[in-house]
Amino acid sequence: MSAALPSVNKRRGSDLPKHAIIWILLAVELLPLYMMLQVSVKNNSEFLKNPWLPTSPLGWHWSNLSDGFHLIFPYIANTVFVAVTGTICSLFLAIMAAYFFARYKMPCSTLLWSAFLFLMLMPGVANIVPLFTLLKSMDLLNTLWALIILGISGAQVFNIYVLRNFIEDLPKDLFEAAEMDGASHFQQIINIVIPMSGSIIGTLSILAFLGKWNDFMMPLLLLRDKELFTLGVGLIYLDGEYVKQWGKIMAAFLIASLPLIVMFLFTMKLFVKGLSAGAVKG
Repeated sequence: MSAALPSVNKRRGSDLPKHAIIWILLAVELLPLYMMLQVSVKNNSEFLKNPWLPTSPLGWHWSNLSDGFHLIFPYIANTVFVAVTGTICSLFLAIMAAYFFARYKMPCSTLLWSAFLFLMLMPGVANIVPLFTLLKSMDLLNTLWALIILGISGAQVFNIYVLRNFIEDLPKDLFEAAEMDGASHFQQIINIVIPMSGSIIGTLSILAFLGKWNDFMMPLLLLRDKELFTLGVGLIYLDGEYVKQWGKIMAAFLIASLPLIVMFLFTMKLFVKGLSAGAVKG
């Protein structure tokens, strides 16, 4: 018993540097969140006097939250519309395309699939000028539909790549039985593919929604009217005023991040389940 204690203490001592590094990394990662929380309930004088430490709870300015919400509410509405519409449409099209590539072979299908995957190697910035010219010719500049169309098309390659490998591993007997019962391709997708691929579809939905919610570059390039701004651009313009109300600005940033935090808290199990399922499949 006495001989085991030194070994345990030695093991704990060897773990201290690892734990210290983990705590340091966590502190660095959580520092922006801490600053956003404690600055969001201060006024300018309190912030300039002591920007790093929180004030007494009795002196918190809760009105900053309501003011921040009114500042970014139009941007939230635009972002929700773009993110929800783009996510639903992109996944719907990706599921149908992945079903086709996984279940049916046609002449040159391998070449088509290879050419399709080649798009994954292209950097997104290489397409900015052609996309801008194409959207201008389609009279879609300065519209939310331009962001939705780009969000749908941009997510197709990755979504189809993941879903195709997953659908290929589904039992083929199920599809054959459905065909014998007279089920159409669409009915097979609704009754077989979607229920059995729910975890990976949920993971892709979360990733697609996060990408569209946090998108900054394309809204900045395509949108001109302030009432059409999404959160990524709208929050930047809050910082461009002559007199910066830091409490209200940080409250607006906090409110903009709350939907993602809440969504991730409620979908964490689904997200991890989809990642693990995608790692095992194929």
